[in-house]
Amino acid sequence: MTTDTARLLRAYDDQLRTDAETPSAIAVTRSGPLRLVTFAGGRGFVTYRDLGGADAAEVARLVETAVAHYLADPAIDRVEWKTRGHDHAPGLHDALLANGFSPEEPESIMVGEATALLAEVELPAGTTLRKVTEEADVRAASAMADIAFGDAVDPGQADALLRRLARDDGMEIWVGEVDGEIVTTGRLEPVAGTEFAGIWGGATLPAWRGRGIYRALTAARARSAIAGGKRLIHSDSTEYSRPILERSGLVKVSTTTPYQWRRPQAA
Repeated sequence: MTTDTARLLRAYDDQLRTDAETPSAIAVTRSGPLRLVTFAGGRGFVTYRDLGGADAAEVARLVETAVAHYLADPAIDRVEWKTRGHDHAPGLHDALLANGFSPEEPESIMVGEATALLAEVELPAGTTLRKVTEEADVRAASAMADIAFGDAVDPGQADALLRRLARDDGMEIWVGEVDGEIVTTGRLEPVAGTEFAGIWGGATLPAWRGRGIYRALTAARARSAIAGGKRLIHSDSTEYSRPILERSGLVKVSTTTPYQWRRPQAA
């Protein structure tokens, strides 16, 4: 690992793998090294700075304890356990499978200087970039993201974004439009008490990919982050967005694989 990559990974671990990772939690319970987080809407989330050198037997016990914690709360119907590829976590994959978790696709953890993203991009005619706050714009952006990912439009996603905006916690929603049609979107999420802002939720309609619009939207979010006093950018990236961020100067410092658990249905 190069010195720069190691420095960025250390900043990620030290600054982001704390309570700063879950600012909208409604409850956090400590269980050894684990933070067992409860979000609104029946969602649980398991994260940690590291597993404290636990061996496979102790890792298995930690997983069992976490599942028991969420089973005891009938309001929780789903839980995500966020793993990182660089952690020392012997037996974690097998322990998660044994306790009802299923892995999703790995993503790349991308970190870098915000200034690296300040590209000037030649855009298609009729393209505009802007931050949106009005309900109609937020719902249109959320619906476009669902369509871009091949999913059914979920009004609940837009409801959640509107609740976040109402909290005024610094989150920004940005869109790129061509002749008034939203064709790309993404969020900026400054992390309080750190040097970081996150860029999340990037989505572009297939017909408009590869034309620089998403890269320009990323640059716009980086400018906003810098204006707000943030120096570093982080993102968990799919294999589509990773090359865009790498070309802009962000570095893949590790991987992250979410494991999902659903409450067993009563017989």
